[in-house]
Amino acid sequence: MEFLTNSPVETEKIGAALGNIIKPGTVIAYRGDLGAGKTAFTRGLARGLGSSEMVTSPTYTIVNEYLGGRMPLFHFDMYRLASSDDLWDIGWEDYLDRNGVCAVEWSENVEDALEDPIIITIEKLGEESRRITIEGGEDLADLSL
Repeated sequence: MEFLTNSPVETEKIGAALGNIIKPGTVIAYRGDLGAGKTAFTRGLARGLGSSEMVTSPTYTIVNEYLGGRMPLFHFDMYRLASSDDLWDIGWEDYLDRNGVCAVEWSENVEDALEDPIIITIEKLGEESRRITIEGGEDLADLSL
């Protein structure tokens, strides 16, 4: 499924729509260049999960936890990890066991540790415009804006 957006607000709206239908235990694997809109999408995802917490990039913390919604959201940034071995070292299995949503930026660095993720690719088309492609996941047919 593919969407075109023309602002971060529109990107967040698609994230919120996904957050409204997503199930516990879902892993989201983001693909996209620096500044593509992965964190903007995650802000919307958190809102769709019912969280009102401020979502920020986990670049320096590796993972940010948002616990205020209908299920926890764990927002990872794998840019600084060398391999999936590093992911297991930070407690990946524990996050998977907490029945939340794991949203993983720079998922390419750890893709061998991600089982059946929803893959979200965000491509820059212009300064504000993006192409968002969402693949995988059982319930994506229910995704509506």
